[in-house]
Amino acid sequence: MTSQHPVAAADSPWLKITLFCPTPLLESAADLMGVLSGTGVEQSPENEDGALISGFFQLNAAPMTPDQPGENADALTARIMERMTELFGLYDLAPEQPTTTLLADEDWATSWQQYFKPFAIVPNLVIKPSWEEHQPEPGQHVIEMDPGMAFGTGQHASTRMALSLIARSMELLSPRQALDVGTGTGILAMAASLFGAERVVAIDNDPDAVTVACENIEKNGLAAKIEASAAPVAQIQGEYPLVSANIVHDVLVEMAPTLVALTAPGGHLVLAGILSGEQEANIVRVYGDLGMHPLERQYQDEWVALQLLRN
Repeated sequence: MTSQHPVAAADSPWLKITLFCPTPLLESAADLMGVLSGTGVEQSPENEDGALISGFFQLNAAPMTPDQPGENADALTARIMERMTELFGLYDLAPEQPTTTLLADEDWATSWQQYFKPFAIVPNLVIKPSWEEHQPEPGQHVIEMDPGMAFGTGQHASTRMALSLIARSMELLSPRQALDVGTGTGILAMAASLFGAERVVAIDNDPDAVTVACENIEKNGLAAKIEASAAPVAQIQGEYPLVSANIVHDVLVEMAPTLVALTAPGGHLVLAGILSGEQEANIVRVYGDLGMHPLERQYQDEWVALQLLRN
């Protein structure tokens, strides 16, 4: 995956930025950290409150252009925390002060690769890093995504369950078109395409995420079938037999009328990024009032993903 930042010399130090994230923010924060760093994202074991996430950034980088010099540690940390503050604000929270560590190991950039191997995220769909070979079995699809985004979110419960429900919807409906809102790395959009959708529209309001999604889509040879952009969801026209949105509860509530209108009658809407319990009940109520009927619910850890039918 192409780094989002200037490429530094091999002996340039790395800056590790570590931040505590409450449970509801973990997937989104890990995804954002991966997009910003373009490298690996480390997450500590979760407890009942949340977990630590760390991003890795190379310092003393050569300028991208004469007018855009490389950042020092303070400037880089400030920029990352500005983006994190925006994300935390969606939950009416503010991030704690991060910790930063300088890493002098010039081999860090490649040494962690040994820990990432191809894995089946759902039946018949394998995620693999670019440096690993994998011969797919009959009927098995492969998405190539390098750590930094795919392994920060691809194994997360919300993403895994969303992929499972998308696969189920593709099996039941065989839709020719699909829409993925808040596409992030593009993993849900690519799965819909690989499972049979002939045209997929993937949108995200984060330009960095769109850049990463486009890179992943191109790398996997799906650019002819998937259109990724930063188009606002309100500007998307038409109806889609399959719509997916792996975002957060509050945004899903805000978007409910729009997402329902974009789902064709008889079509499926897959929602993830929802905590089971109160958030789940509220989403079912809000979307139920708009004519959406729950078909299937999947649970993992504290998360739930929903497959809804538009009546």
